[in-house]
Amino acid sequence: MAKAASFYGTGRRKKSIARVYLTPGKGNITINKRNIDEYLGLETLKVIVRQPLVLTETLDKFDVNVTVRGGGTTGQAGAIRHGISRALLQADAEEYRPALKKAGYLTRDPRMKERKKYGLKKARRAPQFSKR
Repeated sequence: MAKAASFYGTGRRKKSIARVYLTPGKGNITINKRNIDEYLGLETLKVIVRQPLVLTETLDKFDVNVTVRGGGTTGQAGAIRHGISRALLQADAEEYRPALKKAGYLTRDPRMKERKKYGLKKARRAPQFSKR
């Protein structure tokens, strides 16, 4: 493991951007100065955030401090997962990279909201058709 006070990773998904700092600690996860249980309501989102730490068996070795903005809760959870994965690479790349890469946590999810087109109500939703 590299000798540093903290490790940084930026995670993105949809419109969400997460700045993640890993510091050696007991496994506390803080998102926007609130506990993970306060910030994320759904249990599935908490599982998504913890996935990289569980995979690399570092759940109780690092404290995670996150500043996330933009998007909704699901996008933010995905961005946090991406950021944690990138920060773990800074901590110890040769040990964690193969597992994280195989699980797909290092790949930035490119899916974005499709833009609205003129003449339509949404990206693809056309106005209701009426013969008369």
